Amino acid sequence: MTALFDRLVVTALPLVPRSLVKRVASRYVAGDSLDDALATVRALSAEGAMATLDILGESVTRPEQTEAMRDQYLRMIDAIGASGLDANISVKPTAVGLAIDQALALRNCTEICTRASAHGMFVRLDMEDSPYTDSTLRLALELKAKFPAVGAVIQAYLKRSLRDLDGLIAASMNVRICKGIYVEPRTIAWKDRATVIASFAALVDKLLSAGCYVGIATHDEACVERALETIDRLKLGPDRYEFQMLLGVDPVLRRSLLDAGHRLRVYVPYGRDWYAYSTRRLKENPSIARHVVRATLGFGPAT
Repeated sequence: MTALFDRLVVTALPLVPRSLVKRVASRYVAGDSLDDALATVRALSAEGAMATLDILGESVTRPEQTEAMRDQYLRMIDAIGASGLDANISVKPTAVGLAIDQALALRNCTEICTRASAHGMFVRLDMEDSPYTDSTLRLALELKAKFPAVGAVIQAYLKRSLRDLDGLIAASMNVRICKGIYVEPRTIAWKDRATVIASFAALVDKLLSAGCYVGIATHDEACVERALETIDRLKLGPDRYEFQMLLGVDPVLRRSLLDAGHRLRVYVPYGRDWYAYSTRRLKENPSIARHVVRATLGFGPAT
């Protein structure tokens, strides 16, 4: 039944009025402008949560587009620094040129990291779909060699991920672990939910055991519980890790983690590309729509 619903979402999505998509997206996107994003971060800060900001837009095709995106990140970094808010930034490598040329992405990211470093700010390189896994990891390691406050992302559903940690651990990389959202073939990605949860737990365990700082990015209570087991077994303080969640998803779980004394960071995307972002995410993984529907009806998160 779930698979049928997912197929219906993909089929019907082009027929959904843009106004309805925006109403749904408004829970998960801070707004069109940097001011909208900063207002959201202030509200999260009042709850005791940290934030990471990201500008919507990726897979750009022209160098001048990457430079425009870079300049937006530079303005965002300055605005966060001036605000005094507890926030850092997330950058999609294809938004700053990785799909065009690795050297272009490195130049743009170097400027971003230089500006962030001047503000004492952390920069996370997001992970995208599998054609960019190797180049993103290379980019992260190149930047980490020059800028200590740079982090990477590993996706638990990729079969390669446990092995990919070795190079990141050697570099003492701050790593976000997430399940992964992009549609990938079974040849390279685990498809069974229990297997993905087990992979997620193994990745968190390996990183924390190696002394790396970990962003535990999930809304899945099973993944949270397995992470908490590892944290308890290793007797770790809250300065060694943080939980991370998407804006608008499962505020009850967010509140319970904060109340228990855990650090928690919320991913706050913003920008005029909200429609493309929302529809692309639903097409890539229509199970997200179950979160939307259940949240709208007042139920808990879908599993």
